[in-house]
Amino acid sequence: MAQGKLKRVLGSADTFFLGFGAMIGWSWVILAGVWISNAGVLGAGLAFLLGSIAITVIGLTYAELASAMPIAGGEHSYTERAFDPLHSFLCTWALIFGYVSVVAFEAIALPVAVSYIFPGFKMLPLWSIAGYQVYGSEVALGALTGVLITGLNILGVRLAARIQIGIVILILIAGAVLVGGGLVNLDALDTSEPLWKGFPGVFAVIIMVPFMFVGFDVIPQSAEEVNLPPRDIGRALVASILLAVVFYLLIVLTVGYAPFDKSTSTLFAADAAGAYWNSKTAAAFLVFAGIGGIVTSWNAFLIGGSRAVFALARSEQLPKILGAVHPRFGTPWPAIILIGVFSVLAPMLGRNALNWIVNAGGFGIVIAYLYVAASFIRLRLKEPDMPRPYTAPGGMLTGIGAFVLGLAIFVLYLPGSPSALKWPQEWGMLLIWAIIGVVFMAIGKKSQRR
Repeated sequence: MAQGKLKRVLGSADTFFLGFGAMIGWSWVILAGVWISNAGVLGAGLAFLLGSIAITVIGLTYAELASAMPIAGGEHSYTERAFDPLHSFLCTWALIFGYVSVVAFEAIALPVAVSYIFPGFKMLPLWSIAGYQVYGSEVALGALTGVLITGLNILGVRLAARIQIGIVILILIAGAVLVGGGLVNLDALDTSEPLWKGFPGVFAVIIMVPFMFVGFDVIPQSAEEVNLPPRDIGRALVASILLAVVFYLLIVLTVGYAPFDKSTSTLFAADAAGAYWNSKTAAAFLVFAGIGGIVTSWNAFLIGGSRAVFALARSEQLPKILGAVHPRFGTPWPAIILIGVFSVLAPMLGRNALNWIVNAGGFGIVIAYLYVAASFIRLRLKEPDMPRPYTAPGGMLTGIGAFVLGLAIFVLYLPGSPSALKWPQEWGMLLIWAIIGVVFMAIGKKSQRR
C-alpha cells in the first residue's frame, strides 16, 4: 500500500463552501422544531447567539493554527506539536467520533426527508427502536446513498467539492425562500406560542450548537489539499463561521414565528415555508433543498473524518493500511471506506437515534475544541516565533477565551446538568467509540513494532 501524498486541488470557493456547506446541511430543517419546542423562539435564539459566540472565538484559534500548519489532520497536528502523541490521539479520536456522528445523522435523516414528501415510501417494517418503527426501504435508501457518496469521495476530493458548491447554493436559495416569506408576511407572524421556556431549555439547545457548527474544522482537516496561501485558509475558515451564524439565527426567528400548527408538525422549517407562501410547493422545495443539505454535510464530514483517520494512521497511531493513498485518484481510500461503513449501518437505528447522535457527537466535538484552544495557548508560549500567516485578533486572550467558553459548554453535557447526556443511549455510544479507539491504537502500535 502506497502512503503517497494528497493532491492540492481545492481553490478558494471549494474551501469556503466545503466548510460552510458542512455547517448548514439538513440539520436546521429537521431540528428547528426541537430547538423551538425546548426553549421557545427567544430561548433558542439566545442559545444560538451564546453558542455562536463561543464557536466564533474557538474558530479564530483554528484559523491561526490552520494557517501555521496546513497539514492534513488539522487538530492532530496541532495537539501533537503542542503536547504529545497521546493527547493528539485523544483529541483526534474524539473529533472523528463527532464527524462519524454527522455522517450517521445524515444517513438517517435522508429517509426521513423522503418520507415527508412521499409518505408511502415507508415499506417493509423491520424492527422498532425507542418506539420508532424502522422500515427496510429507509435502511436501503440510506445504505445505498452511503455507498454512492463513499465511492464519489474515493474518485477525488475536487469532484466532491464542486458538487458541494452547487448544492450549497441551492440551500441558500431555500433559506432565502423561508426568510423572505417571513419578511413579506410580517402581519401574519404567530406570537401565540411561548417565546421563553426557561434556562433548562436554553441549555438543551446550547449542547446541540457544537454539532450544528461543526464543519468549519473540515477546512483544516483538508488543508493539505487546499491550493491557497496559508493566510487565506484562515480567512476562509472565519468567513464560513460568520455566515453560518447569521444563517442559523435567521432560521430560528423565521421558523419560530411562522403561522402554522406546531403541535402537529414533523418538519417545522418546511411547514413554515409552506405557511408563509401558502404553498405546498414551497414546503416541498425546502425539503428538496434540505436533501441537498444532507449530501453536503455527509460529503464534507466524510472528507474531514477520513483525513483525520489518515493523519492518525500516517503517524502510526492507527493501523498502517488506513494511511494508504489511492495511486490514481490521490485520496485516502481505506480511511474513506472506514467512515463510509458507519453511514451504511446508521439507518438501521431509525429516526429516534437522531437526538442521541447530535448530543453524543457534540460532546466529542467539544473535547476537540478544548484541545485546540489549549494547543493554541501552549504554542503561543512554547513557540512564540512560529510563523503564523493568519494571526487571531486578541492574541493570547482569544485562546484563553476559547478554552473557557469551550469548558462552559463541556460542563453542560456532564451528570448534574439539566442537559446532561443520557445513559445508556448517549454515554453508551461514547463508551463503544472509546473501546474501538483503544483496539485500533493497540493494532497501530503492534504494526509499528514490526
